[in-house]
Amino acid sequence: MIEDMETIEEFLARRAADVEEAVRTAAATEIMPRFRQLGADEVDQKAGPHDLVTDADRLAEKYLTETLGKLLPGSLVVGEEAVHADPAVYDAIRGDAPVWIVDPVDGTRQFVRGEDGFCTLVALARHGVLLASWTYAPARDQLATAVRGGGAYLDGERLHAGSPAAGADLRVACSHPDYTDDGQKTVLRRLWTDGVAPRPCGAAGLEYLAVARGESDATAFSWEAAWDHAAGLLLVQEAGGAHLTVTGEPFRITGGNALPFTTARDAETARRVSGLLAGGGGVA
Repeated sequence: MIEDMETIEEFLARRAADVEEAVRTAAATEIMPRFRQLGADEVDQKAGPHDLVTDADRLAEKYLTETLGKLLPGSLVVGEEAVHADPAVYDAIRGDAPVWIVDPVDGTRQFVRGEDGFCTLVALARHGVLLASWTYAPARDQLATAVRGGGAYLDGERLHAGSPAAGADLRVACSHPDYTDDGQKTVLRRLWTDGVAPRPCGAAGLEYLAVARGESDATAFSWEAAWDHAAGLLLVQEAGGAHLTVTGEPFRITGGNALPFTTARDAETARRVSGLLAGGGGVA
């Protein structure tokens, strides 16, 4: 059983490669064999036609739950599909035990369509503090990792988010209209203004990676589910970025956030986007 932060750091130093192997194996055995091979009986709806789950989601999460739990005795796993089956599972994020936060297939709609814009997300946290993350896009064979205080990397190369080019429109990926209600759409439309170039987001994990790489300037998301955000939040933070809710506070994976929130390449951009979402001028 992990007893303190130092022990978790030691665990990561010893076993991070094993976590990476688990993520890659889940994708290789349960996800990629079904990529562009899904039968109709392997795809189901959850809350509606845009909220899909496949056999790949379920089986990859099952593998990761079993494997990650064994790697770190005493840890718990909060996976998207487990929470769908039993919402009480989510409470582990607020507990005392180390918790693995898992999205087996982030971007299930893209996966079902046969597009390569999906990924597997794993993060390790304790007491609401993100400690490490893994973002793996198996169809692109890209792996991004981050360790708290240790930087962010893509395929072994250090990531630096940098800052937007002076005078250029901010490139902001926003919650997709298919997943937002009228009130959320109204708030997000505040980004449709001079100096901002908003667009609907794809898989959240890959949008965070784009910010960490400096390919996108910010995100603006209107939902809290930790499995979509945990890995990417740490990745961007360790690449030099920042995140803020609409009230100007950092986003908390434990919940209770004022929404929407932004994650951006630097603190100034985060303040600007947060200010716009709040209905102000977005001045840093």
